[in-house]
Amino acid sequence: MSEVQVVLGEMQPWTDHTTPRPALAALLTDVVPANRRTLILGPHAPQQIESVLAHSADVTILVRSVSDAQQLGEEFGPCLRVIAGALDGLQGEPYDVIIATDGLDRVLGYDSADLSWTERLAALSRLAAPDAVVVLAVENEFSLLNLLDSRPAHERHGDNEWRPLHDDPTRPVSVAQLKSALPWQSEVYADFASRTFIRADVAAGAGPGELPTRLAVGALESVDVPLLSPPNEGIDTAARAGLLASVPTGWLAISGARPSHDVYAQTAQAVLTADQNLTGWDTTSTVGPSTPATDCALSFDPSVVPAAVPSGVSVESVLFRLAAAEDVPAFRKLAADLGDWVTASRVIVRWDDVIFDGESFAFGVSPWVAEECVDKEDLLAAAWVRFQDRLLGQHRRHPWPPWMVGDDLVSAWLGMSGVEPPEQIQATSPDTAPATAQQVARGNELAAALDVVLETRTDTVDVRTALAAAEEAKQELFELKGHVYGLERTLGFRNKAMKTRENRIRELRGQLQRVTTAHERIRGSRTYAVSRVIFHAAQVRKPKTVARKLARRIRKR
Repeated sequence: MSEVQVVLGEMQPWTDHTTPRPALAALLTDVVPANRRTLILGPHAPQQIESVLAHSADVTILVRSVSDAQQLGEEFGPCLRVIAGALDGLQGEPYDVIIATDGLDRVLGYDSADLSWTERLAALSRLAAPDAVVVLAVENEFSLLNLLDSRPAHERHGDNEWRPLHDDPTRPVSVAQLKSALPWQSEVYADFASRTFIRADVAAGAGPGELPTRLAVGALESVDVPLLSPPNEGIDTAARAGLLASVPTGWLAISGARPSHDVYAQTAQAVLTADQNLTGWDTTSTVGPSTPATDCALSFDPSVVPAAVPSGVSVESVLFRLAAAEDVPAFRKLAADLGDWVTASRVIVRWDDVIFDGESFAFGVSPWVAEECVDKEDLLAAAWVRFQDRLLGQHRRHPWPPWMVGDDLVSAWLGMSGVEPPEQIQATSPDTAPATAQQVARGNELAAALDVVLETRTDTVDVRTALAAAEEAKQELFELKGHVYGLERTLGFRNKAMKTRENRIRELRGQLQRVTTAHERIRGSRTYAVSRVIFHAAQVRKPKTVARKLARRIRKR
């Protein structure tokens, strides 16, 4: 354990939260020169510190938390000099390398002066040698994620991210402002959620559906932030306007050195690097030492990532445009071409990572594979299931009926891709699954496993989705109210009919009682008895015989 040095501005008890950022660690590995006196400013994850220690023997880190400083001293030992305190309390000889990838927001303590961003930068520049290598991160207040964040400003940072800056007008909010504010010539990278770093000029030239835009969308989709709307549409619009470098979550300015690659992107715990060429991109995928094994059916295989990825847009972007334009014939033709192109393989097919140049298709940089070879039909089903989730989840227009969703719509797209539709089976019980559900069951499993490994958040509901759901609920409530009103009127009519019938029954019952009473009175009268005798007498066929019998009976009495 190394001894912790304390300077002015230390905070205790306190801790600053940090998270591993493999893409940033890979970028630092390419930037930090060897055997130079280095200062790490602010809280950094151990992975970033290790990437710096791998190149420099004389490394000092300044953190404002005493507890964090003690933990770093125990973890790295004498190879890392640890100082607890604030930026304005650090004095000493200039450093050859300064690493401040956490920015200048968490470098002051409670007792520090309320320095603006420019004043903090001036304090940082006083610690840098004339030819120093400086890596400085800046949060973008104009970022798309910040604009779409549904939380109030005072709720966006917790206590473990205490930041004394309040409405600082000196903070740069564009690449041009950042370059002009720095006292050094700098190379600027657009930072998307600390998962994807894209050189600013490359990002400015990227269009919708191209590799930088796809990587930026994937980075923002994995962020656990309640949003007003999905970031996909905003990212595509910014890319179409050439403003992709203006809307990242932050920037990384690098002075005195030039990174080796144009793009650094995190995939699980691995890092993808890409360099732009005349025909596309040269890519490499490096697996980190701590890459975890996934518990699902998919695994990470960097060998399936092509070394050369052609330029072009994703198939998903083209399908979105055709669906919005309601160009069903062109959509059907593209789906048929995709059905001819896909073959049985271990590589999971994703339309958002399949490149289309207008004539042919090519795999992108997705490294996720299944344990065994997957049939062509199941790969197509997984791709169409994922496409449907993204189409409906982003509330995009499409020409299909609103009630044709789920397995039925996926089955229709599979039919366009050349997969024979399933034969309809007779249901043997209420729980019998339809034929379309059985056809895409394996595809649903693969799509769900892909969402898990891509860390795509499906439980966060943005405000646009909530408003759309509320509108649907309102419409459904209106229809149900109409249905209830109709039932109430029907019940009222039936109640009146029942009352009328009941009154009629009572009338008939009274009439029956009166008739029965009159009938009993008539049966008990002498007239009725005489009439009965006359009736029976009229039935006699031989009156003389009857008369003799009666006379004989009378004589006997």
